[in-house]
Amino acid sequence: MERENRICLRAMKESDVPMAAELERECFSDAWSEKLLLEMIGSSYDEAWVLAHPEGGLIGYLNVRFLAGEGELMRIAVKKEYRGLGYSRKLMEQMVKSAAEMGIQDLTLEVRAGNEPAINLYKSYGFKKEAVRRGYYHDPTEDAFIMWRRGLPVIPS
Repeated sequence: MERENRICLRAMKESDVPMAAELERECFSDAWSEKLLLEMIGSSYDEAWVLAHPEGGLIGYLNVRFLAGEGELMRIAVKKEYRGLGYSRKLMEQMVKSAAEMGIQDLTLEVRAGNEPAINLYKSYGFKKEAVRRGYYHDPTEDAFIMWRRGLPVIPS
């Protein structure tokens, strides 16, 4: 357990991209490519954070896009063996903190309608379902819930 306490939350670097792509393949049926991940970390609109294992490797990552006064959670992924241990919460906390520091008050995301663990996580951060995109996801086909957290407190600068 001591080893788990040394897991580091930090900004994603270019050298993390191959491991993030591996996480993508493990977690999503529509995995992002290394090329797309490189573009994401090079974008001025995106922030990406990783949970780095002390012995090397990533156990999770999050990508949020800040654009037009709103934030959108684009991706959150945690390795299967680390789920249920609070690591997704560390990533969510960083997203909320970054949004507040930037004066962003509204956050949105989309999630598979059948992904109860993720939906419960998002609800615990104040996200509420506001819309449904029918048949949005493939492999398997599934609806997407559009969720919003509105009125996030701003951290004064």
